[in-house]
Amino acid sequence: MARPSLNDLTAFVAVATHRSFRRAADEIGTAPSTLSHAMRALEERMGVRLLNRTTRSVSPTEAGFQLLDRLQPALASLDEALDSVAGFRGHVAGTVRINAPRLVAGLLVRGVLPQMAEHHPDVTVDIVVEGRLIDIVSSGFDAGVRLLGSVPKDMIAVPFARPLTFICVASPAYLNRFGDPGTPEELQRHHCIGHRMPSGKFYRWEFERAGQELVINASGPIVLDDEELMVEAAMEGLGIAYVADWAAETALSDGRLRKVLTAWMPAPEGIAVYYPGHRAVPPALRAFLDVVKDLRKTEP
Repeated sequence: MARPSLNDLTAFVAVATHRSFRRAADEIGTAPSTLSHAMRALEERMGVRLLNRTTRSVSPTEAGFQLLDRLQPALASLDEALDSVAGFRGHVAGTVRINAPRLVAGLLVRGVLPQMAEHHPDVTVDIVVEGRLIDIVSSGFDAGVRLLGSVPKDMIAVPFARPLTFICVASPAYLNRFGDPGTPEELQRHHCIGHRMPSGKFYRWEFERAGQELVINASGPIVLDDEELMVEAAMEGLGIAYVADWAAETALSDGRLRKVLTAWMPAPEGIAVYYPGHRAVPPALRAFLDVVKDLRKTEP
């Protein structure tokens, strides 16, 4: 059996990951018909069917899944080996497009961008604030930032910043007037600041204690779609907000907000920068990832 070329294997990973000849072709920069012909030639060369095709979809066979699982880390290691010598070519230049929710985008601006400006002044970091979970590849992004549990399995995740904890907060004035809720169920008699997600649905507040999990449909006179505004509303005494601890740090430290239901809050969740594991990592993105990794090492 003739050994498949690296280009053919990379193309297979793109098709198997996207499950679409059109999307894979857009990524690689070729025509879908050309890519389909190349996959049939690959299957003939290997003597095994790798993809199931219908008029509307394409998906890996059992053999295709097994090959995909082996190829993704191998190609990622190859990319890292090639990028390891990038420094010998001189300075890094280019543009990195990052998709991130607003709260995390602020951390990038305060932490990563100053280091990028100092060490890689010829790299442009283009951040698009996006609350929805999107396909970063088809949308033209180099990387995204999300909760670790939300990162697609076909992506490589790099931990970023300290884990995020969701908390319930309210102003001292509000709590003096209405009292502290003792259990999540008591939120039903409180004013809760609703959170509308990018999908349009209302976020359900999640709680956990000693293995017991509760989900509350918190309701109140205010609904917002931005955590910083939720924190402001809570500081104004308009109700209890359920937000990421990062968003409320300043207000908690200076006493404008207080935590409630602390014994019921869920475990912290990791944050990660993620990027495709089946394509070459551009030098500008590699520089960005290196800064992220270095900053993570210095955090307490």
